[in-house]
Amino acid sequence: MTSDPRISQFRDAGEDMRHARGLPDTPQGRSPTYRLAYADTDFLLRDEMRGVRLQLELSKAEIDLTERGIDSTVVIFGSARIPEPRKRDSAPSPGLAALADYYGIAREFARAIAERSIASGGRDYVIATGGGPGIMEAGNRGAADAGSDTIGFNIVLPHEQRPNQYVTPELCFNFHYFAVRKMHFLMRARAIAVFPGGFGTLDEMFEAITLIQTGRMKRVPIVIFGAAYWKRIVNFPALVEAGVIAEADLGLLSFVETVDEALAVIDSGL
Repeated sequence: MTSDPRISQFRDAGEDMRHARGLPDTPQGRSPTYRLAYADTDFLLRDEMRGVRLQLELSKAEIDLTERGIDSTVVIFGSARIPEPRKRDSAPSPGLAALADYYGIAREFARAIAERSIASGGRDYVIATGGGPGIMEAGNRGAADAGSDTIGFNIVLPHEQRPNQYVTPELCFNFHYFAVRKMHFLMRARAIAVFPGGFGTLDEMFEAITLIQTGRMKRVPIVIFGAAYWKRIVNFPALVEAGVIAEADLGLLSFVETVDEALAVIDSGL
């Protein structure tokens, strides 16, 4: 029963659910129409209820993060496929094996940020990742190395993405909607670190850049690890030459190679 004085005079919704389980087994009681709407999974999964499900995904993580006292985050994006360096030989391609060092860099970066978070009371600059393997695991692992809470925003994929073991269990979330997941990545973000990755990483990076460029989000430092990789994948100057972005827009991105460089950019941006 809630202790909120504004609604404490009303019967608890959970009590009604428990009461419904004890009703006589009759054709009326078994009818789907008799189920309480909020306890009716079949009803909640209807196409017409998509808006409600979007709101539930937004609200659940927001309420939990607020109750845990998380005020701000540092977000790490990067490939789920980049292996830990000691597993380099098991990488499915030479290209991924060549990127294995970024696992260690992401872990080191996350640990450095987490140590700062702990020093400030643990409410700010909490490491947040997509909660899966690869670079995401490295980020959560680095924060765990420092003894900090760390967030994982997982998503249900056709090939199940399991949360990595380093995410704080009480801060491990799961989403159906990519859009809501990306909102939570950015709602508390005070800095963003981007490591080599594929379509998902590109999507997350450009979402953040676009929101900042268009003024829909406050500017935060965006540090991109691995200039050689990224400048081969995306020809950013060509966008300026074509006139589709302004040259000043390139200033939204800072290419770095080391943790110290990244921290310096973040410190100056904050």
